[in-house]
Amino acid sequence: MIGAGMGAMAAAARLAVAGHRVTVYERAETYGGAVTRFERDGFAFDTGPGLLPLPAVYRDLFLKTGKQPLEEAVELVQVDPASRHVFPDGTDVLLPNASRAGTVDALNTALGSGAGDHWGDFLVRAREAWDRTRRPLLEEPLWKDWRVLGEREPYPAVPHKRLLRTRRASTLDEIAAWELRDPRLTALLDAHALAYGLDPRTTPASAAVLPYMEHAFGTWYVRGGIRELARAVYERCLARRVEFVFGTEVTGIVEKDGRAAGLELADKTVTEADHVVAGVDPVRLSGLTEHVLREDGDARPERMSPSSGRFTVLLALRGRRESGAAHRTVVHAPDRTAELDHLCRPAGSEEPARPTVTVLRPDDPALRPDDEHESVVLSAAAPVAPAGAAGWAAGDTADDRFADLLVSAAEAAVPGLRERLLWREVRTPGHSARETGAEGGAVPPPALAAADGRFLHPANTTRFPGLYLVGGWAHPGGGLPHAGMSGALVAGLIVEGQDFRGSQ
Repeated sequence: MIGAGMGAMAAAARLAVAGHRVTVYERAETYGGAVTRFERDGFAFDTGPGLLPLPAVYRDLFLKTGKQPLEEAVELVQVDPASRHVFPDGTDVLLPNASRAGTVDALNTALGSGAGDHWGDFLVRAREAWDRTRRPLLEEPLWKDWRVLGEREPYPAVPHKRLLRTRRASTLDEIAAWELRDPRLTALLDAHALAYGLDPRTTPASAAVLPYMEHAFGTWYVRGGIRELARAVYERCLARRVEFVFGTEVTGIVEKDGRAAGLELADKTVTEADHVVAGVDPVRLSGLTEHVLREDGDARPERMSPSSGRFTVLLALRGRRESGAAHRTVVHAPDRTAELDHLCRPAGSEEPARPTVTVLRPDDPALRPDDEHESVVLSAAAPVAPAGAAGWAAGDTADDRFADLLVSAAEAAVPGLRERLLWREVRTPGHSARETGAEGGAVPPPALAAADGRFLHPANTTRFPGLYLVGGWAHPGGGLPHAGMSGALVAGLIVEGQDFRGSQ
């Protein structure tokens, strides 16, 4: 197995339980892929995902791989309120966790009568899109006839009184303009796309499933940070006798009798295998084999374009976290067009616009030296550099300029932020590129239906017999739940073969 990301480890544990001997080769010195942690002076920070949607995926993993349930391996905490939103006009609203009625009431009170009702109606339609795509885009191997998923927009048509007919939105942008009709609700919808680096102007309407997932299944935090989830999955793999070899670069996939039969390592060592599972992005994978992996008619081999990364600022603050502070605050951008235009241009190509900033302030003693200090994580979608370009470089003044924009935005969420600041650590998509190997540090979004298949990821199987793809760059795409499901799908395909029809 190549890579020790969350999807690869999920597959490894399941395969080991099924009787396979599994060895994982990881170029870094630790496990988890993008689920990493930074520690300094008694402060600790999640530098990848900070919250866990749809924890049922990992509950199922622990159920299927041993007697210890997930809740005995980590402490899951439901985040309530789910989020606070600060809009450019000064409007401020707290949204409850997993409550449609509560969300409608909160939005009606904060934004004006009718606004919450528009959002509530949108969630009902988003559920239809979720019901139509949940199985094929999360729980089943990618259909051979994947074009069907690309042709059909699962988000329902909406009656239009003036036109006396229905019309079907094709993008999130059209949902916002036709159905939400409030710039603050548009910003609320945009934030769910931007969390994955997606431009709502071109993202299909089927992405309505992203806010629906959070609404339906809640927002969860892992006590000690999301890195604790990676630790738990890693330890489950060890308990099932999965072997890990860290600090080892895979340089090639060995072919024998027309199938993947092992790996070549940087020291020229060759290891044999009955199956090879690759948890790497398509660019890196293409350098490991000359074998044709896909042909016309297969799922698209490349990631979606443009692809974006995550820019993160870690703040060490003096002073006690105030009582009642929201775990997550989203400070929305003052100029939507400028933000989205900047996201679509190569990194470093122009002066950045102030982005939508997510501020995470977990009330967790494990992340701070004592109760008189606080660790805070700021994050925003950021452009990545094209192949061969410099992009985000360590110590670049562009890094500091963009970081300053995030800190300025966060002042709306953290009282007295600048006076409390001890130090900050800036992490750009360049850090992610070096740590995960993903070109430019891009972050893979979940697979989405419609848009002619442009938002689908490569299937877990390939034309190279014996080679399987796992993790965020393969079906069903990025995000912790989707990565975990990719592990379940790959394990099912290897254990049950072509008869495997998906997770139950």
